[in-house]
Amino acid sequence: MEKISLNKLIDFRRRSDKAKLSFINSINKAEVKESDGGGDYWVSCVSAINYIFKTDDTSFIEKKIDYLYTKIDQTEKKGTKDRFQKNIDILHIFEEFDYQHLKPTEELNFHKNSNSKSLITLNGVVIEIKPTHIFSYNNLDFKEIGAVWFIVKKDGFKQGELGMFSEIMYRYLDANYSKEFKISPENCIAIDLFNGYDVNYSQIVKNEIPHLLDNTIDDLKRLL
Repeated sequence: MEKISLNKLIDFRRRSDKAKLSFINSINKAEVKESDGGGDYWVSCVSAINYIFKTDDTSFIEKKIDYLYTKIDQTEKKGTKDRFQKNIDILHIFEEFDYQHLKPTEELNFHKNSNSKSLITLNGVVIEIKPTHIFSYNNLDFKEIGAVWFIVKKDGFKQGELGMFSEIMYRYLDANYSKEFKISPENCIAIDLFNGYDVNYSQIVKNEIPHLLDNTIDDLKRLL
């Protein structure tokens, strides 16, 4: 196994001990194609919420919904209609969402992910992470950095599972940006678009949400 996505790591965690071994054998044999952002299936809702995060243009969500309804009318394929409708359903969840609590009030500078495929190694396991945005800002005398990750998966995630995304973002930022920036736990935020809630790394630090990342990786490593 050269690398594993966080989505696949969570899939592994959810399985029984016997099924975990079969799961590892299957991902060793096949290239993993699913992205942690949810892949092309959810691109319409993810791109819309991404745009709103960067621009604060909350009116865009209504425009996107109208656009997708037009696309539904223009196709005869049931699978395509269903895909557009499921994206619309998620966008409706976010019509009244408070986007402002996902980021600092200071002006943000956005940073590019290297090759859009960031890798971090934890206990010998290479994990591929793709946060939606990495951003820095000035907070009084400090230059701080944080990240946000919009994630969508059918049926969504438990809070602890979503916390794995926020924790790995914090660790990635600490490994790559700590010489220049102060890492903000409160601004390492993972958002479950399917269920419409979010988790930040400070909630794990305060033990409000269970810490699952390390023991999941240790369990995986034991079976490799």
